[in-house]
Amino acid sequence: MLRIDNKQARWLWLNKNLLAEPPVGKFDLLQTVKDLGFVQIDTIQNVARAHHHILWSRNHKYRSKMIDKHLGRSGDLFEHFTHDASMIPSDFFPMWRRQFNSMGERVARHWYHEKMQGSDEQQLIIDRIRREGPLSTEAFDTKIEGEKRMWARPPHKQTLDYLWYAGVLTTSHREKFRKYYDLIENVIPSETLAIELGEQAQIDWLCQAAIERLGIASLSEIRKFWEAVSPRETKAWADNADLTTVEVQSRDGSWVEAFAEADIENKLELMTKPTSRLRIINPFDPLIRDRNRLKRSFGFDYTIEIFVPAAKRQWGYYVYPLLQNDRFVGRIELKADRKKSCLNVISFWKEPKVKWGDARFAALERELVQFAKFGGVETVSWHCDSI
Repeated sequence: MLRIDNKQARWLWLNKNLLAEPPVGKFDLLQTVKDLGFVQIDTIQNVARAHHHILWSRNHKYRSKMIDKHLGRSGDLFEHFTHDASMIPSDFFPMWRRQFNSMGERVARHWYHEKMQGSDEQQLIIDRIRREGPLSTEAFDTKIEGEKRMWARPPHKQTLDYLWYAGVLTTSHREKFRKYYDLIENVIPSETLAIELGEQAQIDWLCQAAIERLGIASLSEIRKFWEAVSPRETKAWADNADLTTVEVQSRDGSWVEAFAEADIENKLELMTKPTSRLRIINPFDPLIRDRNRLKRSFGFDYTIEIFVPAAKRQWGYYVYPLLQNDRFVGRIELKADRKKSCLNVISFWKEPKVKWGDARFAALERELVQFAKFGGVETVSWHCDSI
């Protein structure tokens, strides 16, 4: 059985996530999303929203407005739900039909959508969008009935969400991050919509695409990549797939059995050595999304604490991991002050056993300046000790 040591495993994962090379050179936004599989969307704009930061981390030529020409009616990307709301290449749409069905059924049963409108009202919404074009929730006026709970939404909002999950509507565009809904046939190219795949073909593609983007993975990790196949379906696929069984070394020196691509040895030989460029990684970056995999491979224990009460946080509200070479060297809490046009460094922590000399601090300062510029502010101000 092929044994892959921890260094090789880390290098492979950085290569698969397009973070092994410096973030410079020619940038192909659509190909980047295809290579990653999807890019998670998040509303929080601490410095820059997650999807923008994730793309900028791969190439510093990326600017936030670049995504506009690929989303919605351009037909290149659509928004839907993997483990969370994400941008997905429209080329993958034929393999996503079962996910629309699954999510639609799940949402229809969920208490959160208990006030969802019936089929007649749904058809009225669909007809109105067909006549008027993309509409946001602001175009509708139903009200919340009964107790106004924290997560309560008016019936039209619940209905729009359901139609979005079910693949009847999709995101046309966003204005100040407000979603505008359009008919799926107005966004996905007709030639892509015409492709019909059986359910097993969709499962096979989803599992194969997952292992190609993971490189090395357990069955659970393959399943969780898209969150669109069941454990049983993943196991049945693996039993018949062209995979290599390997042993991979964890950061603590232990070995675990896993699956790998059939040509894994060739992939290992062709890997790029990770750059020494220091990177500020977004909390929703695909590199660190699977916290168990992150801790096992890199020995880096990370939790985002945005939902943790301030008094109970170990680190901070929005803390960015710092990556250099093939390891995490620290973490930093940042916040953009747009009125003062300043990127504030609120807190900074070195990882244990990582030496921070002048060269590493200089690399961090350079990246902070670049990140500030990307976030639309001019200066960097430290409000904590850097020692």
